[in-house]
Amino acid sequence: MSFPRGKTAVVGSATFGIGSAPGYTAAELLAKASLAAIADAGLKPSDIDGVFAMLPQDPFCAMSVPEYLGIRPKIVESTRTGGSAFQIHAMWAALALEAGLCDAVLIAYGSNQRSASGGLVSSGAAPFPYEQVYKPRNPPSSYALAAARHMQEYGTTREHLAEVAVAARKWAQLNPDAFARDSLTIEDVLAARMVSDPLTVRDCCLVTDGAAAIVMTRADRARDLPQPPVYLLGAASATWFKNISEATDLTVTAASEAGARAYEQAGVKPSKIDVVELYDAFTINTILFLEDLGFCPKGEGGRFVAGGGIAPGGRLPVNTNGGGLSCVHPGMYGLFTMVEAVTQLRGQAGTRQVADAKLALAHGNGGTLSSQSVTIFGTTETL
Repeated sequence: MSFPRGKTAVVGSATFGIGSAPGYTAAELLAKASLAAIADAGLKPSDIDGVFAMLPQDPFCAMSVPEYLGIRPKIVESTRTGGSAFQIHAMWAALALEAGLCDAVLIAYGSNQRSASGGLVSSGAAPFPYEQVYKPRNPPSSYALAAARHMQEYGTTREHLAEVAVAARKWAQLNPDAFARDSLTIEDVLAARMVSDPLTVRDCCLVTDGAAAIVMTRADRARDLPQPPVYLLGAASATWFKNISEATDLTVTAASEAGARAYEQAGVKPSKIDVVELYDAFTINTILFLEDLGFCPKGEGGRFVAGGGIAPGGRLPVNTNGGGLSCVHPGMYGLFTMVEAVTQLRGQAGTRQVADAKLALAHGNGGTLSSQSVTIFGTTETL
């Protein structure tokens, strides 16, 4: 069975509680975003018959989320691969819709990690014994390994890493919903507190609250709903390991595999993508994923982002909402990349709007560069 290119579309999209949302549970945040996305689609909760959801600390969220929303779905899904899960949800939603297993799918996530604890979302898994003996500060230490190796092999510099953070901040300054909008310079990033060499605290994503949700349905129905449909043209994932110590090459990720399949499904090349939304949990991520997804050759990511290459006005619009580095990162960021892709393709991004955006790539990263997922969305003109 081939992927149903353009047969399904996102028709509703919303976020809620970006930044700090004290007083809300994770489920309440998810519910607020979900109800807003359903309303944005011109639908009612009773119209939703597929719920694909994730709550950080709830292993039974496939049941608890529909119950909380008062929905009795025909199909549920709660793949838990960390931040890459939501693109995987979109892939399965497209297949389920095309197969007639359901008619309208809600994909949702919420977390109150900032206001509830101020800490990172825990996987709950036992530490990997071959890593734990070295007492890493994970996840930063795992990403620092990849950054150090990329610097060693390709001449990438700390200034290149800092360019990623500064570009994200410049996009965030155009986004009134972004959490961090104050000034940030290359010098600020380099002088910030070191977390895990070579990554400073400004090379690391935010710790925020927040929720996001999208609604998908079949293309024939999407045309009758209020919002401009944003069609899913391709979706693929690849998982190579769980622990970074199992990686065979710290400078190549599974995005190289997932991206190749998503491009083939969508029938497009990287050069045709107008907007790129990458999972930037750390500055090295953006450089690795730009390479692995074909936007520049392997080893050239640092030079590609230099001089404001991915900032507003640069050669490629990347993480136009401010990304996980400056907009929002409530433990898992993957769903927010799809929300921003939809916002851009609808032409509803305000002062950060990319002119004439027709194709957008939204990417998810799970674990420590472990699981990668890619979705490619297009406007009606791309069908």
